Amino acid sequence: MQSWRASGLVFGASAAVLMLEVIAGRLMAPYVGVSLETFTGIIGTVLAGIAVGAGVGGTLADRHDPRGLIGPALILGGALTWASLPILRVLGPGVGSGAGAIVFLTAAAFLAPATVLSAVSPMVTKLRLSDLDETGSVVGGLSAAGTIGAIVGTFATGFVLVAALPSRPVVLLIGGVLVAVGIAVSWRLGRRGPTVAMAAGLVVAGAGALLLAPPCERETAYFCANVERDEDRPSGRSLILDRTRHAHVDLEDPTYLDIRYVRLFAAVTAAASIETDTPLDVLHLGGGGFTFPGYVAAVRPGSQQLVLEIDPDLVEIATDELGLELDDDLRVRVGDARLALEEQDTDAYDLVLGDAFASTSVPWHLTTVEVMEQIDRMLRPDGMYVMNVIDGGPNRYARSQLATLDAQFDHVAVVVPTGGLPERGSVNQVLIASDSPIPDLEIDPLDGTVLRGDDVRRFIGDARVLTDDFAPVDQLLAR
Repeated sequence: MQSWRASGLVFGASAAVLMLEVIAGRLMAPYVGVSLETFTGIIGTVLAGIAVGAGVGGTLADRHDPRGLIGPALILGGALTWASLPILRVLGPGVGSGAGAIVFLTAAAFLAPATVLSAVSPMVTKLRLSDLDETGSVVGGLSAAGTIGAIVGTFATGFVLVAALPSRPVVLLIGGVLVAVGIAVSWRLGRRGPTVAMAAGLVVAGAGALLLAPPCERETAYFCANVERDEDRPSGRSLILDRTRHAHVDLEDPTYLDIRYVRLFAAVTAAASIETDTPLDVLHLGGGGFTFPGYVAAVRPGSQQLVLEIDPDLVEIATDELGLELDDDLRVRVGDARLALEEQDTDAYDLVLGDAFASTSVPWHLTTVEVMEQIDRMLRPDGMYVMNVIDGGPNRYARSQLATLDAQFDHVAVVVPTGGLPERGSVNQVLIASDSPIPDLEIDPLDGTVLRGDDVRRFIGDARVLTDDFAPVDQLLAR
């Protein structure tokens, strides 16, 4: 086999493995969320597949003629790539959460293709080694080709493919290219045998994988997004991101708030000024379905609002289907909210509202005391920061988040469910912070109870403050 062909095969197989690793996070998000634990589980599992594949591929290459192994390995790798979609579809909904669930789901869907494709490199190496005097250059060159392929596959997927195409068609495309190359290699090396029949069966399998893919109206770079109509409220729309209901909007009545934590946001907004119809300057960290910006625009006409939203597709969905109307009073900046904080003026806002989520957790880099320092700087002396968090059980994250607010602001409060936190499951909790005394809030008793003063101190307990050097949000949420 010529050197350039060998390098190309190793390059392509390694690229395919890393492409799957990058896209696995997007495919698994609806089932296990997006977190540091998710990516840790994916990286570790795929690395295990690479290690096993290299060992097994080398052993097989020593015992059998590599000419009869390389093509079938690529074909099988493509088939297993396709198979990852129905595997996720079947196992994902019931897998649960936590590190064990993440590793199990990753292994079920992606360990086999990573292992098979990683076996190609030692097979090609064995085929290229004809002279011991060239061992170093052959092994080094193919190793370099594989590493470069991994780099190109990572960058191409993360920066280009995921942004340009839905994830599932990308997986089908990767599998299809692998099958086609495998057939070509088998014919080129004179190992045609049952290759055509095998490939025909795999094409059918690929079509089945596409049909089993879960419905997704629109796949953004971060979410599988669906907009659902209310059955009992014709003008109601719910935004479903992955499997979680993130927002509800009434197209005819923006003051109708169907979700509990949004009603709590409204109670804080009502207390933000003595004159309840006074315009406010509001900064939103996260837009989602843009329910609350629409509410503020309706109840406080003339308010100046800026929404920091990382996902441009959510802005488009909200504009097309959820009644969002942008103008000089309501503006959106697309990008990471953390990067925009330093650009905001000092004493510029009456309210800052934190409602940014990656799946069901707040992105860790928006939770730290360094972020709270920026928010405190942006708020006017009597301004308030209001933050939506989701936690339960030992409530370790929510307590640490409140401790972080308490380290920066003079006054903090938390709204917890009436009757206390559940021992199992997670609920929305609204945290409030200000350098001025937090005013009384008119809250429906069914929506929650406000804890202040000594009650807040007991709530925080011995929880640690979150910093840029220590913010294990995913681990604190794990139960």
